[in-house]
Amino acid sequence: MERLDPHPVTGQPFASPVPPGSGWPGDPATATTRVARSPGGVRRLAVGSPDLATLQARISVCRACPRLVRWREDVARTGRRASFAGEPYWGRPGPSFGDPEAHTLLVGLAPAANGTNRTGRMFTGDSSGDFLWAALHRTGFAAIGTSTAAGDGQALTGLRIVAAVRCAPPDNKPTPAERATCSHWLQRDLRLGEPHLRSILCLGAIGWDGALAAATALGWAVPSPRPRFGHRAEVSLVTGGGRTVRLVGCYHVSPHNTFTGRLTPAMLDDVLRSLREG
Repeated sequence: MERLDPHPVTGQPFASPVPPGSGWPGDPATATTRVARSPGGVRRLAVGSPDLATLQARISVCRACPRLVRWREDVARTGRRASFAGEPYWGRPGPSFGDPEAHTLLVGLAPAANGTNRTGRMFTGDSSGDFLWAALHRTGFAAIGTSTAAGDGQALTGLRIVAAVRCAPPDNKPTPAERATCSHWLQRDLRLGEPHLRSILCLGAIGWDGALAAATALGWAVPSPRPRFGHRAEVSLVTGGGRTVRLVGCYHVSPHNTFTGRLTPAMLDDVLRSLREG
């Protein structure tokens, strides 16, 4: 029999992974959303997405990378942490979250197995997210300083969160082929967000490289040689429409960086404030 657990906010029982159209808070997909099942399918459905809502729905049901599909769903069914044993797991790719007309796009690495893969919202439900959302609230982007579950009242203004890879990968290490496949979703995110976009904040080298690869594929002007990632590294990209977009690097909000002091709250606040003011 299929296991049903209560959602931590709504109390409604859900299966793990969560089927599209089941009523999960913030689920962008329905039972009829088209599903990409191969790299070619990702490319076609990404390019063919006419708006952000359609794009995020299609991202949230993608099944193009067998290794990632197997891992995220195994975690959702049997690999969950004991502290979350009584909760349903999203178990699907992480759609973007935030302002659809954002001037800043935040690009992370990939969902965490017991974070986004559990809650269905980027950087939600783990220590990395706790660090990030507190900073987003302090700097005026986030409505509240925590993000614990979809439907908890959190909202973003002026910023939207995506990832270079949309599924939780084993050992937090997507393969080059998986990154290349997922890049088509990010390319379309950039294309649809271009009219409002002023800056892209990249958390970590994979986010930085993913954003540069997507921009290059779209034909945007990218400095040569390709800029290297660093904390507070910054370059200018020029879109196909002739708009200049700042690309800014920031150390990732991983426990390794935040617990050791490599990235402090003050450092992250400084980067985020520069994006609001710039």
